[in-house]
Amino acid sequence: MKAILCKQYGAPSVLHVGEVPKPAPKPNEILIRVRAAEATKADCEMRAFKFAVKWFWLPLRLAMGITKPRNPVLGGYFAGEVEALGEQVTNFSVGDQIFGSTQMRFGAYGQYVCLPASYTLVKKPNNISFEQAAAVPLGGLNALHFLSKANIKPGDKVLINGSGGSIGSFALQIAKHWGAHVTAVDIGFKENFIRSLGADEFIDYTRTDFTRNAISYDVIFDMVPNSSFEGCIASLVPNGVYLIGNPRLTDLLKANIKRYGKGRAVHVAFARETLEELTTLKNMIEAEAIMPAVDKVYRMGQAAEAHMRVETERRLGSVVIVIS
Repeated sequence: MKAILCKQYGAPSVLHVGEVPKPAPKPNEILIRVRAAEATKADCEMRAFKFAVKWFWLPLRLAMGITKPRNPVLGGYFAGEVEALGEQVTNFSVGDQIFGSTQMRFGAYGQYVCLPASYTLVKKPNNISFEQAAAVPLGGLNALHFLSKANIKPGDKVLINGSGGSIGSFALQIAKHWGAHVTAVDIGFKENFIRSLGADEFIDYTRTDFTRNAISYDVIFDMVPNSSFEGCIASLVPNGVYLIGNPRLTDLLKANIKRYGKGRAVHVAFARETLEELTTLKNMIEAEAIMPAVDKVYRMGQAAEAHMRVETERRLGSVVIVIS
């Protein structure tokens, strides 16, 4: 089968299309024909082995490969069709159109991947394409996971820092769906796109530091690794909630103090990517309460271009690769 291969760490140019053996499902697995995969920031970080959050560098290097990737086929989030079933599988049928996560197995950059039927895999929403469905799991699961910890109520003032990316674009829509007044923070050229998702207010971070504008928020969801921890805490109302999507080691240490002045809370727990959460997202999409935002779609042979698009931070939503 064909796959986008990463046989060495480096720039996007290390990616190339090649042949690898087609996998066969074990008794508890399903064989999936991948139709589309999201090109994520995590894929780019794994390819280059350079991370915005550096504290887990050494254990991850030991796990993923010291001199080169142990698994040359990246890709953690995808949409596709069930092609074959292991003999123990009862929760899927051949021909099911599904979407979900490969977890730490990766492999979604290949034409086929085998995954345990117990993984976070759900039937694709019937009102979106494979390309759109591939753009859901990463951003949607992380956004839903974090926002669920804030107990958002109608009328709450929610600020999303980094609202133009995969996770931020879902967080914006989910917060609006729950009745929040949403302030979106990102670079200026993304304003029209972000407002089209429902943002009530927009702040261009190159012009205004939201931690210095004397406005307080009920919830701050922060996807930017170099944000000021103290500045964000000070920008919360009493009993406000600070959600950190890309925590530094210092953030993790500070978050162990459960509450900060006037009952403010901090959450840094990473998304568990559960079936229940993915099913919730599917139902929201089918009800048209939220929709995936796809920036650009690339072919397999354009994988390097897809990674460059992600790394330039010029994208409006998610970047997707069609696995053809």
